[in-house]
Amino acid sequence: MISFDKKTIAGLAIFGLVVAGIIYILFPLGLVKFFMDQHYLLHFIREHRMYAIFIFIGLQLLQVVAAPVPGEVTGFVGGIFFGPFWGVVFSTIGLTLGSWLAFGLARIAGRPLVEKVVSAETIKRYDYVMKHKGLFLAFLMFLIPGFPKDYLCYLLGLGHMGQRDFLIVSTSGRLLGTVLLTVEGSFFHQRRYAEFFTVMSISIAIVLVVMIYRETIERWFRRMRAAQRLKSRQDRLRSKEDEED
Repeated sequence: MISFDKKTIAGLAIFGLVVAGIIYILFPLGLVKFFMDQHYLLHFIREHRMYAIFIFIGLQLLQVVAAPVPGEVTGFVGGIFFGPFWGVVFSTIGLTLGSWLAFGLARIAGRPLVEKVVSAETIKRYDYVMKHKGLFLAFLMFLIPGFPKDYLCYLLGLGHMGQRDFLIVSTSGRLLGTVLLTVEGSFFHQRRYAEFFTVMSISIAIVLVVMIYRETIERWFRRMRAAQRLKSRQDRLRSKEDEED
């Protein structure tokens, strides 16, 4: 049950404003098409070249905060419109800002509010990630395609991870997927179809492997988390014994 103290009320207010803003921006203005139709997005950006960078970064931010919204189209278009280098840079800025905002909302508002964004099944499935500060584990989950990275931002906001550590882990972990999508878009735009299909095949292969072995990978993650907890407990016991000696 939500305890309506000042922190929770502030969190509810901030979260409500963000959600209302996303709904107002995405649906009445037809911006959902930006995340579904790359031709529509490209046409819009070309018509607003003066503001293209801010539009693109804003869309990348929105697709993280509105967690169910897919980000493949925007990442691909970044490569087409801005090229491989700046496409990665601008995507990373938008994704980092969106990740930071989702993490901060979860930290301020708490679990009752996150449950309105992330399904109970997903929260339960990744509960072991939230309980302890596992930087390397979180990094792997952001790095490997196929894991719900946008949901992870909210879930990690409920845990013990600090904001600085989260930003380092999420930004560096997302980089591989960002580079792959951006390079695909750039190769497609340059009509370098051999390179385009090579990178796309690699991306699809990685996703398929993760889909097939996802449960095995998650079991390995849980064992890694348990081993980290055991080591942490042993270190605390040793430290306590040393102090007593």
